[in-house]
Amino acid sequence: MQHIDRRNFLKTLGIAGAATLAGIPAIAFRDAGIHKISILHTNDTHSRIDPYPAKDPNYPGMGGYARRASLINRTREKDPHLILLDAGDVFQGTPYFNMYGGKPELKLMSKMGYDAVAFGNHEFDNGLDGFKDVLPYAGFPFLAANYDFSQTILAGKVRDYIVLTKGEYKVGVYGLGIDPEGLVSRNLYKETKYLDPIEKAREMESILVKMQCDLIICLSHLGFDYEGDKVSDMLVAGNTKYTDIIIGGHTHMLLDPPRIVRNLQNRPVAIGQAGYGGTYIGSMDVFFDAQGEKSFVESYTTKI
Repeated sequence: MQHIDRRNFLKTLGIAGAATLAGIPAIAFRDAGIHKISILHTNDTHSRIDPYPAKDPNYPGMGGYARRASLINRTREKDPHLILLDAGDVFQGTPYFNMYGGKPELKLMSKMGYDAVAFGNHEFDNGLDGFKDVLPYAGFPFLAANYDFSQTILAGKVRDYIVLTKGEYKVGVYGLGIDPEGLVSRNLYKETKYLDPIEKAREMESILVKMQCDLIICLSHLGFDYEGDKVSDMLVAGNTKYTDIIIGGHTHMLLDPPRIVRNLQNRPVAIGQAGYGGTYIGSMDVFFDAQGEKSFVESYTTKI
């Protein structure tokens, strides 16, 4: 998939100079032979089911699952092929998790229609047994291609990738998780093996390309960037060939606009992350021409 710059893309639509594409009617895209895949994404929501208190110093009155669900529903009414993703750390942070172990979070996110969630380090917080106990309430898969759970009770219960069919397009989504060593007590993750994220990303790309996916998304809980050689979203983007988008978490960053990194084929990879606590939701719209050969990513975040 080749990239077309924003200016030329807008000229194709006859709307050069537009500040955003969000409010442009779908018919304008159809008339120009343009197709769109819309993605909403969250990360590090940390059991924040209720909004923050009105006097919170950082997020006064912000967030909450009800507001998030309302925004998602409004978006889905306009775009029934919406993709909804979360980059991990659904658990831990409020008494809801302490009392119910993640059950309400998973039930509510299932009602919102999430397509997939990355396995974050806080998903280990009640141990593998605790995660397994609440997993039946998730109407979506957890993804972590670089966690080998084969010698644990989670064998076969966490997936490497999924392929979504959205309209006429196939979208491959694979997951990557951070090294639990030093973050998570060994007695919680037990025999889980952490595998090299870049090697697994390349393996997933190869599989998804062979499956003829039109768009490949990495759902990552590695973190955006670090000093030194610790694996991050930036390093994955620069060391892969076919990943188009990385939706990240763990480092609680608000990337608006997303960071653009050139991959091994000098093609752009858009990296997005939507802050902390469910106070923002990220949006990425991917546009294709009639042949599906060119793409343009329009991205922004919305305060909840």
